[in-house]
Amino acid sequence: MKKVIKCSNLKFLGLLLILLGSSEIYAQYGYGNNGYGSRGGNGYGRQGSSIPQAQTPAEEPKPKTAEELVDGEMPRITEALALNDFEQAVLSSVLKKYVQERIEAQILKLPPEKMAEVYENITKRQDEELKAGLPLEKYEAFVALQKDGVSKTLKKNKKNKKEKRKKTKN
Repeated sequence: MKKVIKCSNLKFLGLLLILLGSSEIYAQYGYGNNGYGSRGGNGYGRQGSSIPQAQTPAEEPKPKTAEELVDGEMPRITEALALNDFEQAVLSSVLKKYVQERIEAQILKLPPEKMAEVYENITKRQDEELKAGLPLEKYEAFVALQKDGVSKTLKKNKKNKKEKRKKTKN
């Protein structure tokens, strides 16, 4: 009888150790239900919902206004043409006015021939107004700037400054 009791005590003790050990492992490593990263929400991985999410379309960026376009470019234009405050104000106001007209023409979506005619008309009026508001040398520099682009004009100005420095040193 003592052997039976010892055997059953050992069995009971072994069963108890197994039960306690398994709960310890479960608590420590999280191997419950589906394990790591399960969709059930019990794992350690990404906690995603099983309900599909509606795809919201990305908002289209709003087109910039004439003022935003001109204000964004004015610092570079001012640097390239070496404008004073008055010349900068004249150029900025004229550009804003005519850039707005160009934007309005684009909105109309005219046929290409008509669009070219409208742009040419806008450019003529802009040039006349700039001629009247800017000194001749600054106006010509602006026309060259439009032809070459701001980046090329800035590079030319830097080259000219370097050459002048070399000449003054010699």
